[in-house]
Amino acid sequence: MADAPAYRIWPPIALGVPLVIGWGVTAIVGDPIPMPVTLSRTVAIVLLIAFAIWNGWALWLMGRHRTALLPGDSTSTILDTGPFAVSRNPLYLGLIALDVALALLWPSFWALVLTPVGVAALWWGAIAPEERYLSSKFGAEYDAYRARVRRWL
Repeated sequence: MADAPAYRIWPPIALGVPLVIGWGVTAIVGDPIPMPVTLSRTVAIVLLIAFAIWNGWALWLMGRHRTALLPGDSTSTILDTGPFAVSRNPLYLGLIALDVALALLWPSFWALVLTPVGVAALWWGAIAPEERYLSSKFGAEYDAYRARVRRWL
């Protein structure tokens, strides 16, 4: 077994493809429900700021502990502080917030509606293989972490 998760789909692709399809459908056929521009942009900006802080914090911790920064690299330790004490997948949670922010910033009802498709692809393509890898590599330590920290929030 290689010392890295065997991803089926790279996480940004899992979330990005449904987003782009949604934008395309909006461009071609329009949205059945108009997106309130001021509210959409405000929520999008809040989500973008949250994404930058949250993912920046998680990446800083990963760098500080010299563990994999990029999906598909070898993990050297189980982090359980900062965002990792709240979510087992803080970077993916941040990517979902970014996905929703982008769907709201360039308003697209369809991109927003397709977000769960991206989350399902993310789970199937990245999270499930990553959890198998971490369980195999760290055994009881990862199982204990999984028992104490939720996948999302």
